[in-house]
Amino acid sequence: MRKHVIALATVALLGWSIQSMAADLETDMDTIADNYGKILKTDSKADFLSGLEKMKAAAQDAKKSKPPKFDSKPDNSPEIQDYHKGLDTLIGQIDKASELAKADKMADAKKEAEGFKETRNENHKKFR
Repeated sequence: MRKHVIALATVALLGWSIQSMAADLETDMDTIADNYGKILKTDSKADFLSGLEKMKAAAQDAKKSKPPKFDSKPDNSPEIQDYHKGLDTLIGQIDKASELAKADKMADAKKEAEGFKETRNENHKKFR
């Protein structure tokens, strides 16, 4: 019995430490928004790609959190799966914009990045 209690306590502490390493959802969304504004204004390929990398990392980290209105929902609920799908859509758009920028197609990359706004608006309606 004692071994089970120790194992359970270890798992609980490990889960808590992993959760505390992830940025909170608000911080991730702020990171995405801040960098979105920067990438649309820059003419520098390096700055554009750097901003996209930060946005992607924040979107991936946001998948570790739940929107506050769904805190009580299990991770496999349709609402949380839809939330993850929205973030995956954004990550795919970021990857496409990054590929275009790396191919020296900055005008196309910025056009792709402008589409992030529609994805944001659709998902904010559902999850805010």
